[in-house]
Amino acid sequence: MLLAHRRHLDVLRVGDDEAATLGINVSRVRIIVVVAATVGTAAVVSVSGLITFVGIVVPHVVRMLAGGSYRRVLPISLAVGAAFLILADVPGRMLQNPAETPIGVVTAFCGAPFFIVLLRSRRSTV
Repeated sequence: MLLAHRRHLDVLRVGDDEAATLGINVSRVRIIVVVAATVGTAAVVSVSGLITFVGIVVPHVVRMLAGGSYRRVLPISLAVGAAFLILADVPGRMLQNPAETPIGVVTAFCGAPFFIVLLRSRRSTV
């Protein structure tokens, strides 16, 4: 559902009044996007557990590299997020052999410094 509405999300970036003028039902799109994101997040967390920083770091990195359009950010974020988790799983399985380090620890170790840098850069530009 999110991929199907990515163009509507780009239109919503210009503001509610302009989006409504362009023929978008703003309240309906917002409800659909929020429900789809909530259900998707709940499904992923219920299957894999809490994986920190993936939803925070990956979209910001993709937005820095691919631009701000949701038509590009959403599908690329899906692929980069999956690749990030696979790459984070490798050291998680190898650090404490034969035991496993939780993937949330590895992603937090990678994501926390990036998130701090991101917050500092946002604060300095304001």
